[in-house]
Amino acid sequence: MTEHPSELKKLTAIATDPELAAQLRVKAIEQLGRIGSHEALLALLDLAANEKLLTKERELALKQARKVIRSSP
Repeated sequence: MTEHPSELKKLTAIATDPELAAQLRVKAIEQLGRIGSHEALLALLDLAANEKLLTKERELALKQARKVIRSSP
């Protein structure tokens, strides 16, 4: 899947916006996992390290990062 850096930035912004509903943040994290690129992996790892996010969201980001790593050749 080809993504644009702006798409990754938008998804990351959604995932870290505390004003948005948790469900939207979770969907943004899942979408980053579906993209599966190296850049998306880095974004997911940044989210997992972000202490401002809920633990559940950080764990989801890490889980999505693992999926990306396992799916790479």
